[in-house]
Amino acid sequence: MRFTTEDGLRLSYERMGTGPVLVVHPGGPGFSTTYLGDLAGLGDRHTLVMLSPRGTGASDRPADPAAYRLDDYVSDLDALREHLGLEQMLLLGYSHGGVVAQAYASANPQRVSRLVLAVTLPRFGPEQEAATKAGREKRSDEDWYPDAIAASMEELGSATDDQVRDNAMRGMPFYFSRFGPAEAAYVDTFRADPINGDAQRVFGSELPNLDLRGRDAQITAPTLVITGEDDFICGPVCAGEISAAIPGAREVIVPHAGHMVVFEQRRVFHDEIAAFLEK
Repeated sequence: MRFTTEDGLRLSYERMGTGPVLVVHPGGPGFSTTYLGDLAGLGDRHTLVMLSPRGTGASDRPADPAAYRLDDYVSDLDALREHLGLEQMLLLGYSHGGVVAQAYASANPQRVSRLVLAVTLPRFGPEQEAATKAGREKRSDEDWYPDAIAASMEELGSATDDQVRDNAMRGMPFYFSRFGPAEAAYVDTFRADPINGDAQRVFGSELPNLDLRGRDAQITAPTLVITGEDDFICGPVCAGEISAAIPGAREVIVPHAGHMVVFEQRRVFHDEIAAFLEK
C-alpha cells in the first residue's frame, strides 16, 4: 500500500493483523520494516501499519540526498495519518523511529492517543557515549569482536548503500545481549535488504545537536518507554532521560536483551506493549 507525502514522494507500508491501528516507524535510519518482522506478534491485537520510511523498501528515494531531516520524517508521519483517516493514532517508534515519534508527538500532541518509544534516545551526549563504549567493551572477549569493532570505527562518508549495509551487518552482533546461532539466523532475515546511506549520513550530521528533552516535555499522550538492559546504544541511560522528560511516562527495562529486544525477548516486548495500549 502506498500514500503520497507533502513533497510528492510515494511511500509504502504493510498492513497486518486485526484490531485498532498501530502505526509503526522503524529505525536505522535507512532501514525498511523488514527487520521488525511481525513486531513480536502484536498483530494479534492490533492492525499494524508498518511504514517503510522514505528511501527504503518500496518507498521512493528523494532526489535530494539531504531530504532525510527529522522534520521530513515528521511530515511523512502526518501524511500517513491523514491517508489512514485517523484523527489520533497509536504510534510506536523503534530506534531512530522513536526519535521521529518523539518529535512528532511533541509537535502534534493532539494527534497521538498513546505512544510507545522502543530502544530509542532523545540525544547522544557524553553519558550516552560512555554507555556505548562500555557496552562494546563488555563484549570484547567474543570471537566476533575484532571485526565488529573495526566496522564501527570505519568512516563511511561517501560509501555506497551496499558498503553501508555490509558495514552495518559486520557490527550487528553489538546489538544483541548475546549473539549466537539464533541471533545470526535472525540477522540473515534482513541481511540482503538495502540500507540507505544518505539517510544515515543526514542523521549523523543532526546527531551532535540533537536534544529532544525540551520537546518531550510537550508530549501529552500516555507514553511507554521500553529498552533492553544490555542495549549498548539506546539503553537504560537513554530511557531514563526520556522518561524524566515526558510527564507520567512508564519505563520498562527488559533483562537479557539488547537493541533487538523485539527478537530477543519477544514475549516480554509483546505483553508490555499490548497491556499498555489496551489501558
